[in-house]
Amino acid sequence: MTATASESTRHLGPPPDQTLLDPAERLSVDELRALQLERLQWTLRHAYDNVPHYRQAFDAAGVHPDDCRELADLARFPTTSKADLRDNYPFGMFAVPQDQVRRVHASSGTTGRPTVVGYTQRDLDTWATVMARSIRAAGGRPGDVLHNAYGYGLFTGGLGAHYGAEKLGCTVIPVSGGMTPRQVQLITDFQPRVIMVTPSYMLTVIDEFEKQGLDPRASSLEIGIFGAEPWTEQMRREMEERAGIHAVDIYGLSEVMGPGVAQECVETKDGLHVWEDHFYPEVIDPLTGEVLPEGEQGELVFTSLTKEAMPVIRYRTRDLTRLLPGTARPGMRRMEKITGRTDDMIILRGVNLFPTQIEEIVLRTAGLSPHFALELTTRGRMDHLTCRVEARPDCPADRRPSAAAEVAKAVKDTIGTSIEVLVVDPETLARSMGKLKRIYDNRDRA
Repeated sequence: MTATASESTRHLGPPPDQTLLDPAERLSVDELRALQLERLQWTLRHAYDNVPHYRQAFDAAGVHPDDCRELADLARFPTTSKADLRDNYPFGMFAVPQDQVRRVHASSGTTGRPTVVGYTQRDLDTWATVMARSIRAAGGRPGDVLHNAYGYGLFTGGLGAHYGAEKLGCTVIPVSGGMTPRQVQLITDFQPRVIMVTPSYMLTVIDEFEKQGLDPRASSLEIGIFGAEPWTEQMRREMEERAGIHAVDIYGLSEVMGPGVAQECVETKDGLHVWEDHFYPEVIDPLTGEVLPEGEQGELVFTSLTKEAMPVIRYRTRDLTRLLPGTARPGMRRMEKITGRTDDMIILRGVNLFPTQIEEIVLRTAGLSPHFALELTTRGRMDHLTCRVEARPDCPADRRPSAAAEVAKAVKDTIGTSIEVLVVDPETLARSMGKLKRIYDNRDRA
């Protein structure tokens, strides 16, 4: 029998006293909406007056900042895409003079020009504040030792987590990613209570504990804050049961701020509360751009409400989710765990398929590990998808064919398309030290 999350993790006790929360976390819905409108009107004016791209885009759409008299009016304004940021590389989207920019971050640029983001001192203070709020919502407390295995440098994860943890009052171990045996050594020696890392790399760390003959459940870790890539409830159970931790989700993206835009609360683990005093969320139909009602799934769009250096208006994240009423923070809406991205979607013989759907099936199949990769190729005139998944070390060789057949059948039954499944030896697939790459597209392009 599979243990439930409450059976397999350490108990943190009752939810935190409301006096521990920021004033914004205690706002009523009406108070929050009034604050959002005031900040939205400022942001639209700030962007229009100081960013040529937004002035041109607003004018072309026939809208002006003065046209925003209520929050619903935001839907009249044009969206912003990653292509817009790249077209204005490097600093064309900045709304303040260069001498007011205190830090610059950028994407990897693996698919073209990197997207560049900038921060004033006030922006950095805001970022640290929402990150500290996020860590506290995940169960972290002042005085905790926090093992930060997010990558440092131009990637926003490492420094975003670092300054937020320090603002909360934690002791930070800035280990960054990679050197997995050393990660295990430092966790063993420094006794952190909290770890922040991508979920796929956390599985690699857990594997390393076991490879060294150590029980990951016996470590000092109690809380894992995982983000930067989509992950499923099945992966949550895998990490909680193998490591004896509370696994909670964090969301962010550099174009909007970095990590800390939304956070799952440890007492509910029912989706991520958006810090709506700083980030205004919408969900739109990814094809028509129409704003969808609360509860309907679509593409997540964010407008910053307080950013000075680089305001973003209706930024299309490409992430798929839906908005729901708040629970642990009643005034702030939740977003469901990201189920996939519009640009990660595979269309295989007319059927839409996301890597997270494969992950759910793999993780509930006995004998298979969470480590898998998807390869798209062309066979004849048809696209072909091969899923290579590692066997667990204790999986007998004669179990592998039946496990592969179970995954293939489940994909066919639940998603409606056929794929090839190959079960390979443990530790034969590439490991991710940062954001996970699941899909390798090797189709013929002739």
